[in-house]
Amino acid sequence: MRVPVPVLLALGALTGCAPRPLYHWGHYEDLVYQMYTAPGKAEPATVPKPTTSRIGEAQTKGESVPPGVHLHLGYMYFLQGNATAACRELETEKQLFPESTVFVDRLLAKMRAP
Repeated sequence: MRVPVPVLLALGALTGCAPRPLYHWGHYEDLVYQMYTAPGKAEPATVPKPTTSRIGEAQTKGESVPPGVHLHLGYMYFLQGNATAACRELETEKQLFPESTVFVDRLLAKMRAP
């Protein structure tokens, strides 16, 4: 079946105008999925490295990381006992997504409580 040239041009124009994704997800979703469905494959000690790598990829491409990535990374640092890195990531989440301030402040307060 032959497709008329004008139809091909119209389809090409439409796909060329496809909106750019709002966030750079990378393989973050796969990592989180693996963490909860295959315990032992993505432990808190192994998650920070690929996650920071995804954040670096996004920055290199000039794209934004999705909400929750820094929060999740902070949680992984917290589980490792690295409170300084955890607080840093939570503060970054607040800075990037001000709507998360109330939630993040509560987490920070619980982390800092004796």
